[in-house]
Amino acid sequence: MIKITFPDSSVREYNSGINSLQIAEQISPRLAKEVLSATVNGETWDLTRPIISDATLKLNKWDDEEGKHAFWHSSAHLMAEALESLYPGIKFGIGPAIENGFYYDVDPGDGKVITDADLITIENRMKELASKNLTYKRQDISKKEALELFSNKGDEYKTELISELEDGTITIYSQGNFTDLCRGPHLPSTEPMKAIKLLSIAGAYWRGNENRKMLTRIYGITFPKQKLLDDYLVFLEEAKRRDHRRIGKELELFTFSQKVGMGLPLWMPKGSDIRQNLISYLTSVLRKRGYKIVTTPHIGNVNLYKTSGHYEKYGADSFQPISTPQEGEQFMLKPMNCPHHCEIYNATPHSYKDLPLRMAEFGTVYRYEQSGELHGLTRVRSFTQDDAHHFCRQDQLREEFKSIIDLILYIFKILNFNDFTAQVSLRDPENKQKYIGSDENWEKAERDIIEAAAEKNLKTTVALGEAAFYGPKLDFMVKDAIGRKWQLGTIQVDYNLPERFELTYNGSDNQKHRPVMIHRTIFGSMERFVAVLIENSAGKFPLWLAPEKAVILPISEKFNDYAGKVLEILNNSDICTLIDERSEKIGKKIRDNELKRIPYLLIIGEKEVENGTIAVRKQGEGDKGSMKTEEFVSFIQEEIKKEIAF
Repeated sequence: MIKITFPDSSVREYNSGINSLQIAEQISPRLAKEVLSATVNGETWDLTRPIISDATLKLNKWDDEEGKHAFWHSSAHLMAEALESLYPGIKFGIGPAIENGFYYDVDPGDGKVITDADLITIENRMKELASKNLTYKRQDISKKEALELFSNKGDEYKTELISELEDGTITIYSQGNFTDLCRGPHLPSTEPMKAIKLLSIAGAYWRGNENRKMLTRIYGITFPKQKLLDDYLVFLEEAKRRDHRRIGKELELFTFSQKVGMGLPLWMPKGSDIRQNLISYLTSVLRKRGYKIVTTPHIGNVNLYKTSGHYEKYGADSFQPISTPQEGEQFMLKPMNCPHHCEIYNATPHSYKDLPLRMAEFGTVYRYEQSGELHGLTRVRSFTQDDAHHFCRQDQLREEFKSIIDLILYIFKILNFNDFTAQVSLRDPENKQKYIGSDENWEKAERDIIEAAAEKNLKTTVALGEAAFYGPKLDFMVKDAIGRKWQLGTIQVDYNLPERFELTYNGSDNQKHRPVMIHRTIFGSMERFVAVLIENSAGKFPLWLAPEKAVILPISEKFNDYAGKVLEILNNSDICTLIDERSEKIGKKIRDNELKRIPYLLIIGEKEVENGTIAVRKQGEGDKGSMKTEEFVSFIQEEIKKEIAF
């Protein structure tokens, strides 16, 4: 007999060799129909995999991420079987589950092309295969057997992957007439796949290497109910409507240029105003909280990043070093701000009385993202972080960490990001060589983060393996207006960079001590944060952030002089305003400027000129009555105060 411990801490005994599906059937026939995968001792398994020793068990349904992962991973294999039946000789790269659905990278073969027009045929074949209730079967095989199996199929992509695996760790899965190299997990069968939709086709270099062959990537999604698919397709349409790339172009916020370079955003005046409004506001908040603002160069000597460990970990993903005329001297575009801040700390001696020292910078950094990974402002090669580093004593760490949580929550409230989860990102205990530093320091840092989050009553999840290479972190995952999750703020505890840079302070005992370093961002990167703001608000920014607060709409040209006087008063009061002097009817002017998402429309006609007023109309809400220009100035100033005062 074996003991199975469930999430509610209850324990039941079963015969050794029982599988998770059988356990679900014994608990409830309905549960057995709904369960999709199992988490056994923290690892996600197939439901049909035998459990032979005492274990913890969580049964995953559709609402669980582990359940969706198994569902969509199985769907990728189903699509691969459909492709193999339609395109004999096709070769397969990788086919993972992703956040929403799955994809498979495939090589159709010389002279063969899969296009968007082919998706409906592939989709129909998937539906046909799914209806056969095909069983997914797992098998452990030797490396030699795996190489023979896929070599005989002529699939060089799979044999390349197998050649890098250790013997004794290789599994394959089969369903119907298809067999794939895979670690799983999968559904018991294709029966739950009731709704199938293939979404798009893209190109993807094999293993993300621009020097390797371009494969065809096919994206799809499946659901256990048709209604869920219908709802998702509505969601996709709404996501397209809110796409920051489309809105950014419409509102003239930012652009990209092939001549400047891929992934290097150019901020246009309106977008730059939004960005500067964010920077100015956060800077004022930081100064009130004792931060010191610093500025560092866009490049640094290669040895700086070798000392920090960034060169070893990220050198291959950074822009290549820049050689100078001096022999052996090399610089790099700055991939991180933290090494520079360590050197600022080291420039002057510090006492225990000086700590905590809070150092902040809106610093631009550079990462060489693959061209296929670039996406608007959310994935770029040049971005500005609202970066800060806290240098503190060990006895200050917990309170300092909690103060940063308070700051992040404050800014989120200002921006109406009220739906979020805090993710405790820890190192992978099975792969410690990915990280630097001692076990003792990692354990202290992880404990401090977990306990600080608990003391602030944060709703948290734990993600193993998601820590930074130098320390664990608390990541804030924000859900936007249509339910998508974005990682914005992050707080990281670091014992390692202070050691590498030999940072010290004089303690009360007059001895040298090592400070602890906390890395934090609130926005993350300005580029990504603005993209999230655009999509969350559909381009209708809060008044304090809007690049233009108002637009003046004279009913005819004879009112332009008065409109100019109103414009001068508003702009002199730091209320950025435009005049629409086009010879168009007022109805068209209103419609056109509503589409520009300008918060207030100020209409001027004969009555307004006679009374020395303006007719105020609010974006999306209609008429707000008439006001004197000075009244409108006070009104706008009060509205902005309300938005940013909590």
